[in-house]
Amino acid sequence: MKRQLIKSSSSSGANYEESQGSPTKPDFKTKVGISLKEMRESNYFLRIFDKLNFGDIEKGKYLVKESEELKKILGSIISKI
Repeated sequence: MKRQLIKSSSSSGANYEESQGSPTKPDFKTKVGISLKEMRESNYFLRIFDKLNFGDIEKGKYLVKESEELKKILGSIISKI
């Protein structure tokens, strides 16, 4: 699961970064949508780790909150396009 978390979280950032160079709005929306999908997956794994008390508990709770905020931000971007 740690490997999947690393892949999904880095993919989310990479897709968002790639969206910044999109030549069209539909391409931008697609890339941000992929970023949101990957952030949802990251949030899922972070919540699992949090429930299992895996690693630093305080840091885990912080990361769950941050990933939830990022999901909201990405969702807001998509809804405004």
